Amino acid sequence: MVYIPLIHGILYTMNKANSINVVSPRTGIAVPLGALVTDRNTPVGEFPDLVPLAEFCKKAGLEIIQLLPVNDTGTQSSPYNGLSAFALHPLYISIQDIPGFDRVLADDESFAKNYHIYMTAHAKDRRFNYAGLLQQKTALLETLYRAFPEGTDAAADKALADWIAKNPWVKSYAVFKHLKYVYMQASWKSWPKKDRIVTADDITARWNDPELHPKHLFYAWMQMTAHNQFLQAARAVQAMGIILKGDIPIMMNEDSCDSWSEPGIFNHTLRAGSPPDATNPSGQSWGFPTYQWNNLQKDGYRWWKARLITASDYYQAYRLDHILGFFRIWAVPEGDCSAVLGHPEPCKPITRAQLVKAGFDNGRIRWLSEPHIPTGVIEDITWNHDAAVRILSLAADRIGSEELWNFKPTVQGDRELYALDLTGLCTEDAAVRIKKLLADYWNNRTLIPLAVSRTPGKECTKFLPAWYYTSSISWKSLSQEEQQSLEKLFVKNSTQQLELWKAHAQELLPELTKSVPMVPCGEDLGVGLACVPGVLKENGILGLRVVRWERRWEAPEQPFIDFSDYDALSVTTTSVHDSPTLRQWWEDEPEASALFKKAFKENFPRTRGSRTKSAAQAADTGTVITADSFSPAIAESVLTAAAGSASMWCIHPLQDFLYLQKKYWLKDKSQERINIPGTVSDFNWTYRMPVSISRLMTDDTIIEKIAHISKLHKDSAGGVQ
Repeated sequence: MVYIPLIHGILYTMNKANSINVVSPRTGIAVPLGALVTDRNTPVGEFPDLVPLAEFCKKAGLEIIQLLPVNDTGTQSSPYNGLSAFALHPLYISIQDIPGFDRVLADDESFAKNYHIYMTAHAKDRRFNYAGLLQQKTALLETLYRAFPEGTDAAADKALADWIAKNPWVKSYAVFKHLKYVYMQASWKSWPKKDRIVTADDITARWNDPELHPKHLFYAWMQMTAHNQFLQAARAVQAMGIILKGDIPIMMNEDSCDSWSEPGIFNHTLRAGSPPDATNPSGQSWGFPTYQWNNLQKDGYRWWKARLITASDYYQAYRLDHILGFFRIWAVPEGDCSAVLGHPEPCKPITRAQLVKAGFDNGRIRWLSEPHIPTGVIEDITWNHDAAVRILSLAADRIGSEELWNFKPTVQGDRELYALDLTGLCTEDAAVRIKKLLADYWNNRTLIPLAVSRTPGKECTKFLPAWYYTSSISWKSLSQEEQQSLEKLFVKNSTQQLELWKAHAQELLPELTKSVPMVPCGEDLGVGLACVPGVLKENGILGLRVVRWERRWEAPEQPFIDFSDYDALSVTTTSVHDSPTLRQWWEDEPEASALFKKAFKENFPRTRGSRTKSAAQAADTGTVITADSFSPAIAESVLTAAAGSASMWCIHPLQDFLYLQKKYWLKDKSQERINIPGTVSDFNWTYRMPVSISRLMTDDTIIEKIAHISKLHKDSAGGVQ
């Protein structure tokens, strides 16, 4: 039995008003809402479809349903590209459940025709057509809105007025959505100044504009409709004793209502991302603005708490995406294409005074923090000195009469360097090489100047070490004594920053987690900060344990960690939405899957027919299976092994459960993925179940297998007290 006073003391207290015992060991399913397929035969999953899913889960012994974010993302299919922190996605509204639908269907021939097209045109699509369905559904909703409610004007409808009064955020959202429509979905940053820069009073005035008000009410009506349908479904799920778990993205889309209407919350000069690593040597810039945490703190984290309070209308648990960002965000300058010159926020910078004290005068500091470009490196490409000088003059200033250049103070990032117009100065091939070379020089420095570093005419007083500083030209030019002096500063800086990040999270996370009666879970994948596990535990936040990545990477052969050694305060899963499915991993990474099978051989017994013998039966005969190809038996064995996890919860993707029956496999296994990170396509985020929920309800074999796996975890964990 695992006894965790923290879980009992925090999580149970938070949920004592909830009839569900959230702290018991549970097994659940993770699925995007849009993926659901039911007898309603809609071309995309909708809020009411959660009810039959919950009925299946209850029958199969599953006690958690985890969803991807369901906020409005506009024209973007990624659920992590939210257009609003509060608004639900209209795509998930059930048209046929809207009051008055039957009357409009019968009386409006055009509506009936368009609804038929909506319901049938994409019936055979393997993945749902995000853009097409959203456009068609929005048009249908607008027709229904004009007929809502029967016999009265929507603006006078008391139910809508009352809902708006309780959800004041919808006013700025509606104004924003209408402006997006007016400007053909263009980013608000490209709008005319009168619409781009607004105050709360401006938004209120626009909301109340008599001519625009009916248009604004359409968006508010859609949100009320979505809320009512989602709330009804969520309450039905909860009534069945099943936890509904949501997903809260840490960042907001740059082109979102919130970043437009709440400018004090976001820092648009920086972009959130991740530092360089073996997989991404240039790091990642996600395109999301960072937060101005000081402003949020002064306001008592109002906006963040409001996000969670809104989510608590529907969920009993939630996943905080990229929880490392609550310790520190890797902040990338807006003008940079790569994340090489990113830095952590918050940070503890090295001051100019510290550098001077360490023996570096202003000239040396400039050498370390500003790239110096020899004329010759460009001339080697152009084979013409004058052309090289003319090219460099576009982006750099010559240092006296030397054949050496510094980038102009007005250059804001390497994005400008890639955009240089070199027409007539060199060949097209040479232009590509020169731009890449200039960008490489831009990133080539020992120190990153912070804050005013890119403000022309102002001297920077704060610096951080660049990620690749040991590879920089300036670092290699230093004496050993100078390198040691800088390293000493860097080590001190690193130690101070670790304490800063820990303190930042210790202040921020309790403010958020204690504001709502939901179980907090954190996506802590790839976290290398030693302080993270302790802070999560202090705040009762469940970490994430993805089976294939839970290995002792520093040990010989990088063995898998035994499931019994997993943290109790965690969620075990076989796959995540950004990873290959269990089937893909097993078949495409045979060395890893073979090592997994070797580590948990007691869970891979010889099969008889379609059923796998239990580990106890296998132990009696001393036999294990030897087949390497993926099969339902292997899927069951992996899920059975994972059921032995000490984690409080086990939540596996729908696809990995469907592998228990081969008739539900798709011929092309790649079609079973949800998302391929680093790519933007119509494929991502449009997965659909290959079988309807009602058909699964009649499949006693898969229900029996899932129920057995769920019971194994409950028995294995022994109960969290």
